[in-house]
Amino acid sequence: MAYTSPGFKLSAFNCPHCGAFSSQYWVDLQYQSKAGNWTIDKEAYIAICDHCSWSSYWLNEKMIAPDSTTVPLPNDDMPEDIKTDYLEASSILSRSARGSAALLRLAIQKLCVVLGEKGKNINDDIGELVKKGLPVKIQQSLDILRVVGNNAVHPGQLDLKDNLALAVSLFNLLNVIVDVMITQPKHISDLYNDLPSNLVEAIQKRDK
Repeated sequence: MAYTSPGFKLSAFNCPHCGAFSSQYWVDLQYQSKAGNWTIDKEAYIAICDHCSWSSYWLNEKMIAPDSTTVPLPNDDMPEDIKTDYLEASSILSRSARGSAALLRLAIQKLCVVLGEKGKNINDDIGELVKKGLPVKIQQSLDILRVVGNNAVHPGQLDLKDNLALAVSLFNLLNVIVDVMITQPKHISDLYNDLPSNLVEAIQKRDK
């Protein structure tokens, strides 16, 4: 699904409270001195969601409340145990991008099992899926999640501490993988099964 992360002074983004893509009304924060004078704080702002009316608070162009980094909601067709890992990863993202990436690596290990593989070695599972015709872009997406997740728990060349954008993109990749490997085939199967039985029989006879 389309998703826009909260960003400083953006006119619209996905709300960190309700998750809806909505217009944001920006308000300057003001404070009153002991003398009673009001002064605008040029470094602090509030963004009010037009959909739910809840506010996010920003300081020095960064969102400081709510204390979380929003990510896209998990795909509706994502298996429940994988969805649990996804939501747990999103809940700790702002505090530990490395922990979040490690959880997403676990999620794709489980997803490989759903796709018919053993789930013991992710690299081997991806290789087997490639042999079965896995689309190149999905293979690359799985490998990105695998490599970044591995580096999150082992010393490597990738450091997520200062690369929150990369951590957020991992959630998008997992949703894309589920969409291509689960949602789209399910949708096509539903449409095919809705065809009149005589047309389905004609197709089956042709294929024989």
